[in-house]
Amino acid sequence: MLEVQNLAARRGYSTLFAGVSFRLAQGRVLTLTGPNGSGKTTLLRILAGLTAPWEGVVCWRDEVLAPFAPRLRQDALLAAHVPALKDELTAGENLTFQCALAGQSASAAEVRHALDAVALDAARALPAGVLSQGQRRRIGLARLMLVKRPLWLLDEPATALDAAGLALLGQMIGDHVDNGGIVVATTHQSLALPVDCTTALALA
Repeated sequence: MLEVQNLAARRGYSTLFAGVSFRLAQGRVLTLTGPNGSGKTTLLRILAGLTAPWEGVVCWRDEVLAPFAPRLRQDALLAAHVPALKDELTAGENLTFQCALAGQSASAAEVRHALDAVALDAARALPAGVLSQGQRRRIGLARLMLVKRPLWLLDEPATALDAAGLALLGQMIGDHVDNGGIVVATTHQSLALPVDCTTALALA
């Protein structure tokens, strides 16, 4: 269970959002929508334990957590709007490095399998700097496959993906919630998500 109560965030003297409350059980998806600057990314960072809220509390697994709680960072996987890749490293090297940063080892065979699953097997030895934006985004999808965390926090995950990539993203989210995971995703476009387990929240 993920629950937030009366959450508020500020940037300088401006309030981004206030009074945000929701509960998500296992196997649920929450989509966050709203105009640029409404605080969608800030909300994800609060849920990831990387930013402190101005007001309100975050509860995870029936425990009220303090800001920056290590438990959130251990159980949540944040996929940022811009893929965190080193241009001089190959797709495979970037994926291995990202898994290590998350405290999880991945064998060469596991990395290759994950890249193959996101249609990047042929590009796994290329430097990330020469890959298209869609291919760079697919490295992030491969990371979701390898780093096992119950809470996915996805910031505009559909950006730069083609139709096949969008279908893959929807399938991965569906598989994650089918296995009891929770997903919170910001989006400016429609995602192919299972309707029966998806809730929408608009930040104004």
